[in-house]
Amino acid sequence: MVAPWLHIIGIGEDGIAGLAESARRALEEAEVIIGGDRHHELAANVTAERMRWPSPFNAMIDTIRAQSDRKPVILVTGDPLWYSVGARITKAIPADEIRFHPQLSAFQWAAARMGWSIADCETATVHGRAASQLLPHLAPNIRILLLTKDRTTPATVAALLNEWGFGESRMTALAALGGEAEQRFDGLAVDWAHDVPDFHTLAIECVAGPDARWYPRGGGLPDDAFEHDGQMTKQDVRAVTLAKLAPYPDAMLWDIGAGCGSVSVEWMRAARGAVAYAVEPKAERRAMIVTNSVALGTEKIIVVEGKAPAVCAELPPPDAVFIGGGATTPGVFEAAWSALRPGGRLVANGVTLETESRLADLHREHGGEMARIAVQKAEAVGPYRGWRASMPVTQWCVVKPMGEDE
Repeated sequence: MVAPWLHIIGIGEDGIAGLAESARRALEEAEVIIGGDRHHELAANVTAERMRWPSPFNAMIDTIRAQSDRKPVILVTGDPLWYSVGARITKAIPADEIRFHPQLSAFQWAAARMGWSIADCETATVHGRAASQLLPHLAPNIRILLLTKDRTTPATVAALLNEWGFGESRMTALAALGGEAEQRFDGLAVDWAHDVPDFHTLAIECVAGPDARWYPRGGGLPDDAFEHDGQMTKQDVRAVTLAKLAPYPDAMLWDIGAGCGSVSVEWMRAARGAVAYAVEPKAERRAMIVTNSVALGTEKIIVVEGKAPAVCAELPPPDAVFIGGGATTPGVFEAAWSALRPGGRLVANGVTLETESRLADLHREHGGEMARIAVQKAEAVGPYRGWRASMPVTQWCVVKPMGEDE
């Protein structure tokens, strides 16, 4: 095992005085300290070369590695591995080369001030992200702890809550938690008017009004939640499709023939850190994917211009594949199956006889499950009601065997 050469220290409003002895010693022995202006101010009494976070932020890893023989220390706020740079750094620098020194996180401080059990709260961040990232967490009686961007965030969140019918939700902005300058601002989303400091955490207690809207995370959002041109995987079939794809945290989906991106959006809403590559050749539909991803809190969908299988070679290996269009195109299944990780799932839907025939051949060759999904909905027939059937969907689902490369 390599001895840790990099120390990442969480620091709070009480500065050096609040650090554990091991963290304080690492900080005092450091020859170079990397952090934001606020972090340097909290550790102003330590003698060492100071470096600000590089710009662009991606240059951070090279900067850190260049200091490896100088006892480098990185200062962050609170817990380095909870919505902080620690997790990002460990993707480039092995964790056994790093010593983490966590401090109380902003979430822990906020929960303590609110008297909330943090285990029963939703935690999220809109720091550097669209405020719509809050939407997947939105539901009646849910408590949300939110890392914010700056002083504008509470007003932006309040507007979002009002738009979705949660105007009576209680909001509390907690600034400089744990420090002498700690402040608290309470109010309702419907009339929020506080001027808060840039650095704060937001606590939200969701109260649904009579016109409130919210969507489940388990799959099956209503079709009118999406901007679409009619060519989409409809709600009932989409719910079954998501169940077969079985999203899980940090898993990657290829959504081939993504259309308006409804399956990609639901995949990412269903599991923390899940990522979707939405492959769509038509520009107007790619624009819909972007619109839907922002509106429904999944702005990190990666929209891929082009057609499968040509673009597949450019994509990282997926944990799951959905073929919503193009199953009969030569090479699409083969490219997806070859790239799919062992143990991964492939789901393909089709409504035409040609697609059904192709899926039947693949089912015969690779096994899996094949089903026909037929949905009928009650609609007006003159003064009465009757059943109106949608086109039946043939669905094939298969799990790639462990140890199979192709």
